[in-house]
Amino acid sequence: MKAIFAVISAAMLALTGFTPVGAAERGVQEQTRTDQGQARKEMRAGNQLSLRQIEKRILPQMKGSEYLGPSYDATARAYRLKFIRDGRVTYIDVDARSGRVINRSR
Repeated sequence: MKAIFAVISAAMLALTGFTPVGAAERGVQEQTRTDQGQARKEMRAGNQLSLRQIEKRILPQMKGSEYLGPSYDATARAYRLKFIRDGRVTYIDVDARSGRVINRSR
């Protein structure tokens, strides 16, 4: 009976799109929160540009592409902006201190 209940519960969860967060995923989420907090701290201290300032510089250069969002790497002190155009994903890595494009990858 427990096995049937487990199968039905798993099927119901799958249908709702809910997936339980595992330990590895929680670690990634916690690191993301830490990186975001570090970005805010550095920006408030005047050590780097805000995400909005960086987006204001980069988004006009990416006309015709859909902006999918940012991520922040506290170790590199860099933002990675993700875009898609015609099915191709492009990442733009930007130094958070200067706003300079570090890398562009497709």
